[in-house]
Amino acid sequence: MTGDKIVNEIPLYITVHSNDNVAIIVNPGGLKRGTEFPCGLKLIEFVPQGHKVALRDLEPDEPIIRYGEVIGYAEASIQKGSWIKESLIALPTAPILDELSLATRKVDSPAPLEGYTFEGYRNSDGTAGIKNILGITTSVQCVTGVLDYAVEKIKKTILPQYPNVHDIVALNHAYGCGVAINAPEAKIPIRTIQNIATHPNFGGEVLVVGLGCEKLQPERLSDQSNILSLQNQPGFNSMVNEIIKMAEERLEKLNERQRESIPVKDLVVGLQCGGSDAFSGVTANPALGYAADLLVRAGATVLFSEVTEVRDAIHLLTERAVNKEVGRSLIKEMRWYDQYLEKGDADRSANPSPGNKKGGLSNVVEKSLGSVVKSGTSPISGVVPPGEKATEKGLLFAATPASDFVCGTLQLAAGMHLQVFATGRGTPYNLSMAPVIKVSTRNSLKEEWNDLIDINAGTIATGEATIEDVGWELFHFILDVASGKKQTWADQWGISNDLSLFNPAPIT
Repeated sequence: MTGDKIVNEIPLYITVHSNDNVAIIVNPGGLKRGTEFPCGLKLIEFVPQGHKVALRDLEPDEPIIRYGEVIGYAEASIQKGSWIKESLIALPTAPILDELSLATRKVDSPAPLEGYTFEGYRNSDGTAGIKNILGITTSVQCVTGVLDYAVEKIKKTILPQYPNVHDIVALNHAYGCGVAINAPEAKIPIRTIQNIATHPNFGGEVLVVGLGCEKLQPERLSDQSNILSLQNQPGFNSMVNEIIKMAEERLEKLNERQRESIPVKDLVVGLQCGGSDAFSGVTANPALGYAADLLVRAGATVLFSEVTEVRDAIHLLTERAVNKEVGRSLIKEMRWYDQYLEKGDADRSANPSPGNKKGGLSNVVEKSLGSVVKSGTSPISGVVPPGEKATEKGLLFAATPASDFVCGTLQLAAGMHLQVFATGRGTPYNLSMAPVIKVSTRNSLKEEWNDLIDINAGTIATGEATIEDVGWELFHFILDVASGKKQTWADQWGISNDLSLFNPAPIT
C-alpha cells in the first residue's frame, strides 16, 4: 500500500506480494490519466476503482502476477501505468490435479484460545443451537402453498404466546417429485433435506409436511409421528388446522428452552463470499481468514466452500491438508466438479459474474486466489461432501457450488449455526434459520448500505485498520450474534432467501 491513514484525494494502490507486477486502485471513482503516485508511477489512462494498473511494461505472453501467483498472460504489449482490462488477460490452465503436493506444508500450531463461550441452547443429542426455531420440513414442493398459509397464521395468532421461540420457518424447496429419485446423484439433495431437518437451531423438534404421493416419501425424513400427509386430510381447513395443532405441540416444548453458556467448540461457522470484487482478497476475506484462525484456536468448526472458486487455487490448499487422505479428498471433489461442468458443456470461464468483473476481477483465477484467503492459515482437517453433516472439528472444506443460495443451503446441511459473508458489490442475501453476518470490502459500500452491512473491512484498504483489527472485531461479533446479544441487519429486517438444493441428478 502507498500510504497509511489517508484521505480520498491522495492516490492509493494496493499490491499483495513483492512479486506482483500489477496493483489495484483504492480511490473511490478511480483515478484519472496523469495521476502520479508517491513512488513515481504515473497513470497513462483512467483506471476505475478496484481495477488493475500495470506497475511495469509487460510483453505479449508475459505472466500477469497478483497475490504472487500468475492470474493470466498478457494478450498484447501493456505499458506501465495503463489499465489492464479483462480483454488483455489470457486465462491460464488450471492446476493439474494429479501433480499436486499433499500435506507438505508444516503449519505452526498457535496456542489455543481458552475460555471463550457463547450463550446457546443445548440439545438432547449433545449438539447446541444459537436460535430457538420451529422448523417445518417439506418433502415435496406441492405442499408449499398450504404450509406457507398455515405458518403465516401461526406467526400472527399463536407464536406471540411462546416468547422464548424466535421464529417458525417453512423449509420449502423445489425437490420431491418429478425427479429420478434412485439416480446415484439423487443422494445429494435427499441427504441435504434430511440433515437440514435435524439442524441444531431446531432443538430436535421435527415436523414434516408431505403430500402423500411424492417420490421422496416423508418417512425418509422422519418417523411417522412427526409427519402430516395432506392427502389424508378432508380439505384445506383440515390441513391448516392439523399443521397448527402439530406446530403448537412442538412450540410448547421449544418455549421451555433457555440459553446457557456453551463452549465455542460446539459452534459451527460458515464462510462465504458473494458479489466479490478486487478488494475481497485484500480486505474482507483476509479478515474472515484471521477470524477463522481464531475460531479454530478456540475449538470451533469452520466451513469454507465454493468449489469453482477454490479450483484454481487448489495447489495452495492440498499442501495444507492435515494428511494425504484429506488432500486426496480435496482432489476428489475438484475432479467431480470438473466432470460435472464438462457434462453441462460449461467450464470454469463461466465464473466470474458481470458484477465481479465490474468490481475489478478479470477471471476465475484472480477470483479464486482472493476467495481462498478466507480459509485463513489453519490446517485443513477434513472435507465434507455436498449435503453431508460435518463431524470433525477445525477447518473443513464443505464442497458446494459457488452460488450463494446453493452454498448456504449445503452449509446449513453441514450443521452451520451462522454464516459470515464477505461482499464487495453488495447483496441483501440472508438465511431464515441461521444469521448471515455481512462484511463489506470497501468503505463506500458500508456508507451506501449502512443498514445492511454489519462489519466494514474497507478500512484495511485505507490504512485505518489492520487485518488483525477487523479479524478480532469479527470474532467477537460472531460470538455476540451466536449468544443473541447482537442481531445482524438482515435478521433485524426479517429478510431471507429460499433454500436452493443442489440436484445434479436428472429431473424426469
